[in-house]
Amino acid sequence: MAPALPIRFTELLQLTSSTVGVDQASIGFNSCTLESDSFICVREQKAGAASPEVVIIELKNGSNVIRRPIKADSAIMHWSKNIIALKAQSRTLQIFDLGQKQKLKSATMNEDVVFWKWFSETTLGLVTDTAVYHWDVFDPNQASPVEVFKRNQNLTGCQIINYRVSDDGKWMVVVGITQQQGRVVGAMQLYSRDRAISQAIEGHAAAFGTLRLEGAPADTKVFTFSVRTATGAKLHIVEVDHQASNPVFPKKAVDVYFPTEAVNDFPVAMQVSQKYSIIYLVTKYGFIHLYDLESGTCIFMNRISSETIFITASDSESAGIVGINRKGQVLSVAVDETTIIPYLLQNPGNSGLAVKLASRAGLPGADNLYAQQFDQLISAGNYNEAAKIAANSPRGFLRTPQTIERFKSLPAVPGQLSVILQYFGMLLDKGTLNKHETLELVRPVLAQNRKHLLEKWMKENKLDCSEELGDVVRPHDLNLALSIYLRANVPAKVVAAFAETGQFDKILPYATQVGYQPDYVVLLQNIVRLNPDKATEFATQLANTEGGSLVDIERVVDVFQSQGMVQPATAFLLDALKDNKPEQGHLQTRLLEMNLVNAPQVADAILGNDMFSHYDRARIAALCEQAGLSQRALEHYDDPEAVKRVIVNIVATPNFNQDWLNGFFGRLSLEQSLDCLDAMLKSNIRQNLGAVVQIATKYSDLLGPTRLIDLFEKYKTSEGLFYYLGSIVNLSEDQDVNFKYIEAATKMGQFAEVERICRDSNFYNAEKVKNFLKEAKLTEQLPLIIVCDRFNFIHDLVLYLYQNQQFKSIEVYVQRVNPARTPAVVGGLLDVDCDESIIKGLLQTVNPASIPIDELVTEVESRNRLKILLPFLEATLAAGNQQQAVYNALAKIYIDSNNNPERFLKENDQYDPLTVGRYCEKRDPNLAYIAYRKGNNDLELVNITNENSMFKAQARYLLERADNELWSFVLSANNIHRRSVVDQVISTAVPESTEPDKVSVAVASFLAADLPVELIELLEKIVLEPSPFSDNENLQNLLILTATKADKGRVMDYIHRLDAYNAPDIATICIEVGLFEEAFEVYKKINDHKSAANVLVEHVVSIDRAQEYAERVELPEVWSRVAKAQLDGLRVTDGIASYIRADDPNNYNEVIEIATHAGKDEDLIKYLRMARKTLREPPIDTALAFAYARTDQLSELEDFLRGTNVADIEESGDKAYAEGYHQAAKIFFTSISNWAKLATTLVHLEDYQAAVECARKANNIKVWKQVNAACVEKKEFRLAQICGLNLIVDAEELQDLVKQYERNGYFDELISLLEQGLGLERAHMGMFTELGIALSRYHPDRVMEHLKLFWSRINIPKMLRATEDAHLWPELVFLYCHYDEWDNAALAMMERAADAWEHHSFKDIVVKVANLEIYYRALNFYLQEQPSLLTDLLQALTPRIDVNRVVKMFEKSDNIPLIKPFLLNVQSQNKKIVNSAINDLLIEEEDYKTLRDSVENYDNYDPVELAQRLERHDLVFFRQIAATIYRKNKRWEKSIALSKQDKLFKDAIETAAMSSKSDVVEELLRYFVDIGSRECYVGMLYACYDLIPIHVVMEISWRHGLTDYTMPFMINYLAQQSSTIEVLKKDNEERKLREKSQEKEESNAPILGGNRLMITAGSAGGRQSPAPFAQTNGFAPQPTGYGGF
Repeated sequence: MAPALPIRFTELLQLTSSTVGVDQASIGFNSCTLESDSFICVREQKAGAASPEVVIIELKNGSNVIRRPIKADSAIMHWSKNIIALKAQSRTLQIFDLGQKQKLKSATMNEDVVFWKWFSETTLGLVTDTAVYHWDVFDPNQASPVEVFKRNQNLTGCQIINYRVSDDGKWMVVVGITQQQGRVVGAMQLYSRDRAISQAIEGHAAAFGTLRLEGAPADTKVFTFSVRTATGAKLHIVEVDHQASNPVFPKKAVDVYFPTEAVNDFPVAMQVSQKYSIIYLVTKYGFIHLYDLESGTCIFMNRISSETIFITASDSESAGIVGINRKGQVLSVAVDETTIIPYLLQNPGNSGLAVKLASRAGLPGADNLYAQQFDQLISAGNYNEAAKIAANSPRGFLRTPQTIERFKSLPAVPGQLSVILQYFGMLLDKGTLNKHETLELVRPVLAQNRKHLLEKWMKENKLDCSEELGDVVRPHDLNLALSIYLRANVPAKVVAAFAETGQFDKILPYATQVGYQPDYVVLLQNIVRLNPDKATEFATQLANTEGGSLVDIERVVDVFQSQGMVQPATAFLLDALKDNKPEQGHLQTRLLEMNLVNAPQVADAILGNDMFSHYDRARIAALCEQAGLSQRALEHYDDPEAVKRVIVNIVATPNFNQDWLNGFFGRLSLEQSLDCLDAMLKSNIRQNLGAVVQIATKYSDLLGPTRLIDLFEKYKTSEGLFYYLGSIVNLSEDQDVNFKYIEAATKMGQFAEVERICRDSNFYNAEKVKNFLKEAKLTEQLPLIIVCDRFNFIHDLVLYLYQNQQFKSIEVYVQRVNPARTPAVVGGLLDVDCDESIIKGLLQTVNPASIPIDELVTEVESRNRLKILLPFLEATLAAGNQQQAVYNALAKIYIDSNNNPERFLKENDQYDPLTVGRYCEKRDPNLAYIAYRKGNNDLELVNITNENSMFKAQARYLLERADNELWSFVLSANNIHRRSVVDQVISTAVPESTEPDKVSVAVASFLAADLPVELIELLEKIVLEPSPFSDNENLQNLLILTATKADKGRVMDYIHRLDAYNAPDIATICIEVGLFEEAFEVYKKINDHKSAANVLVEHVVSIDRAQEYAERVELPEVWSRVAKAQLDGLRVTDGIASYIRADDPNNYNEVIEIATHAGKDEDLIKYLRMARKTLREPPIDTALAFAYARTDQLSELEDFLRGTNVADIEESGDKAYAEGYHQAAKIFFTSISNWAKLATTLVHLEDYQAAVECARKANNIKVWKQVNAACVEKKEFRLAQICGLNLIVDAEELQDLVKQYERNGYFDELISLLEQGLGLERAHMGMFTELGIALSRYHPDRVMEHLKLFWSRINIPKMLRATEDAHLWPELVFLYCHYDEWDNAALAMMERAADAWEHHSFKDIVVKVANLEIYYRALNFYLQEQPSLLTDLLQALTPRIDVNRVVKMFEKSDNIPLIKPFLLNVQSQNKKIVNSAINDLLIEEEDYKTLRDSVENYDNYDPVELAQRLERHDLVFFRQIAATIYRKNKRWEKSIALSKQDKLFKDAIETAAMSSKSDVVEELLRYFVDIGSRECYVGMLYACYDLIPIHVVMEISWRHGLTDYTMPFMINYLAQQSSTIEVLKKDNEERKLREKSQEKEESNAPILGGNRLMITAGSAGGRQSPAPFAQTNGFAPQPTGYGGF
């Protein structure tokens, strides 16, 4: 039978099938694209079709086919998104989101795009004829493709078939092919983005990948490519961007096999599987090759297609490849995980590769080999390598408890980490530990008190959280254990941990989340005893769960009340009843009753929050009235009479709240409100007037001011009316209310209020108030003046005061009330023909600063009396008044009178130029120009000069003003006068000017206005023609700059004609605008040859011209610049020649790097010899030495090393060694006597004896290791043993050495080596441990002897795993006990009871375990195996076990009698389940005495259930106990019924007395009478004296003839009644005396106070506003500020 293939080969789709329907002619490299395994995109032109269409096949969506009519040359789909990139006419690019139906981006290239593809999730790679571009289609800042690098010459004429970019974007490769000499030749350009250099490579296919080398801290980046030349085919794998921390990856070059018939076959595609680190190589003839990425080993080769596979892509998991051949077959090739490892193992030479591949990808098939290597390494004592094998085993099959035990059993080396810790370190670096690994790691970490490590690993998710882990951590850190329980989902222990840590608020959310239902009532009872505050919160949470309360609310209240905790019970009920449900009405009533009796304030607050509405309102109202909560009583009473009864006295209550009373009236009807107000005034006007006023104020709008005024007038309380109106007048818009208030204030003498309303109110009839004030004949006219001033009755006021000859009032008005009204007053006086002297006198008395001069001038000017103000204005100026309006008025007077206005306008700076200028515009434009120029009124000046054609004046003003904005306005294209102004500026203003700054502003303005022609004209006039500015550098610069923008043809002429410009700056500007030749001329003109050459190199981009220029000027710095350019252009030979000609060695680093990469070693040697003439730098000598090595000039190298040099010889040797120049490396290392590296080199040269000698001289572990490996490989065991003895003493190298011997199968030699090593002075724990493991594998009979001798020097955890794997159970228990692993020891004894169990030993071990679950497993074990010893075990475990759990366990198995002694022992804990179990046993045993003691001493049980069981018992003693239980739980009737049934009358009487219920007592009393038990009758009267009503006793005594028996009761009752009456009588008389004295005091007191207005406390002058009621509207009284008014 043929062996299974290591690949899975599948045909995914046939494009030409009827379901897809792609034309055969459309399946080709140019029309069919495959970017990923998600989409195939085909551009198809069917025969006869008018236009092409694009076919999209969704491979991951059932091969769904989408056809779209898209006219594009090429289309490629995104890797995974429904986004398509289209290319038309080879240059137009568009990106569309087909899902969103929108265009993402578009761009047009300047050259044809010959190849493109997606190289990442976001970016397209575009290859043109000259360059390569990248385009991030999702970056909004990247509108078009960005050039990355130029194409190399080696790709000229090639068809580009691929473009690849490394994952980090630092390396790119372009692949092309061309036909040469009858074969297809491949050419590649490899580009480094960091170094910005390219390398030409011959090759047909290439790819980038990464792999993790063994022991490397980071991934190694590699570049792999394949080439078929005329002589053969190779696959190359090289490292790029080597990291110093990683080992060097040696270059690989392996042969690629092609069949003899495939003469013209060559590689066409290559993909790297990152999952398996495998290279997939596809050839033109359809062959598939699989190579290992690290070693280059060929894994598999076969033909998979008879047609050319022209395109491939990696699958989404990076596991295989997908390709399309020319027949339209869509093929998939991937590694077959189940067969590849067995396939490799068929060849013994591939065993190492199989192991690495299985470990790397977690593949099956190499498990036995891994296990064999692991065992060999353990046996050989190479524990470190064994740990690596276990940690990296495929699928972690070696990561078992047995492996851990084996590592733990190994001895620790002093001063070094134990093997088990090294193993755990590897596992932590690799990922997450499993459950057993976690437990084994955490125990020693906690034992060392390194809890921070555990916390760190928890944060990094490195540990597998389990219940066992939580149990281990719990004794050390409860909070951390809680976190572990949460992750492990152990609800019972999570809840217990929450309770222990006091996190009660988290219990319920957690239980809800995980669906766990604990016994909440019991939990709450415990919390109440431990933490009452938290108990309330917890109970609230239980009651407020989304699915409904988890507990009975009444039971919770009973729990709180049983402890006398009224406040917590209140808090709980408040929250539990917050939903205000009708069915909770009785609980609402209970809550309110509880607080009205015990804490009325709390009840008041509850009612105030309006939380409940379903309680008994009548009952609560009565209780509120009894508790003195009148407000709450009013809220709950519905009877109007009851409301009136309470409300008339509510003001006198201690906690009266006026705001509440106001709100209460808001709930009453209109008529009821008025009735209550009337009742309050009628009942006690003195007490209630203030409250009535505030209520009337608040509800004035609803009740109506008219009705309220009638109410106040009904009881003749004028002050109430005044305060009511005063409180609403400021908010009322009723004119009558305002007028009435003015009248009332006048009557009350409150003239200040009259003045305030007149001044502040806007809602009175001004005409009516004005007439009222006139008629009132007030001695003070200020209110009238205020009204007239506010409502513009100035003319009426002036006329009234003028007619009444009250000139003093007019002066007071304009001087003190409102001087701003002076213009109107003067106008009014002029209208009534008042004498001018009076007006002038009036003006002289007013402060000019308070008069609006403009208005005054307007008033007087409108009446043609302006001159009357001249004396006033001049006097104002003389007084020092500098108001601008004064000067404006004077200017107008001087202009109208023609009193030398030009002089005034030019010399005076106080007037407003804008106002005066406008005044002059129609009178004299020249005067307007003077005013506007004075005030810099630019726009007005421009307008007046434009209107009057004053362009010359405008031009001079513009130049003088030098304002950019003004220039911009004038030079705007919208200005029709611009040309006229520009002509005057050029011809007049600028030539006249001698100020360069202002001319510069003009020039800048021309430039800003985009007038280049006019600007050049201006600049030529002042620069080229003789002028003061001809030699101005800035102007010359500006002229040239303007020419570069407007007329580039003049630039060269200006450069030759002008000499004062700044040549470097001008040259820079010319370069910026693309005038490179002009810039070159500028630099030549100033003899700046280096800059000139730089222009030729960087801008003209002509290295040949630069070289010619360098030959002409023959300057070293020029040659150096040319050499740098040649070097950048990769003209390495020419560049080196130029550097030699310049004799410039300074750029030696770059020359060395580029020449080395280009392979120009001979040219480099010439350059370095030149450089050594002037420089002695290590890089130069080092590069020269290595160049000799690369060119195989070994004799020159030896001469060089013998001579004087500063080369880094060791570095050169290392480099030569790395690149395979071992002879040269030998020369290097010999010259510096580096024995370590020389030994390594000799190994490669196969001189092993000499290598051992060098290793002995070097005495280096690494060297010993390498030489040992080589000797072992060549079976030179004697030499290998010499090396091995130097290695095994190093614990870190022991594992690698063991692995090496085991891998090669040299087990005897390994054991011999370890045995010889035990006698060494440096023998360590690892050696003893590895020897023990080896013995456990190969000589198990010697293990116990070895353990007893060396257990203290063995790594016990590691040895534990070894003994467990070998099934050596006695040895396993022995090790567990010596390692303090009591949990595992106990488990092992139970699991292997036949061999390892012994009672006393087990009892000693089990009490030491940390995992509590082991206790219960032990109990089950004893129950099954040793029930007679169960009690003994329970006695030992009692302090450590959960009693409830134990009882449930034995109840479930029906074995409770077995543990009765244990139950009696723990009953003192008063646990419910224990009490119930004991009670059941005692009932079953009919031990009523012990049962009575249990019931009385331990109350934590279900009393109802127990009592119901006992009352049906045949023995009376048990029924008596049932009655006792009922009595304890307040079930009086039930208890008494049982006592009567058994004629235990004494118990019945005691129960009735304890009940404190009259009905229960009366019923029992009548029962005794009915049965004729006189003794019990008398006993009841005595025991229940306070509970029996007197009428009941008298009735029973009379009816049944029991007077003699009743008489003692009657005598005692009458004596007590007489004493009580006397006390009440005395108390009543004292109360009447107090009430009479209080009424006398109230009758002598005023209603609302003792002052004049009762409420206010102001003076009789009446300047205070009403208070406090008048201020409730928010407005305080405002004084006028004038003493006389």
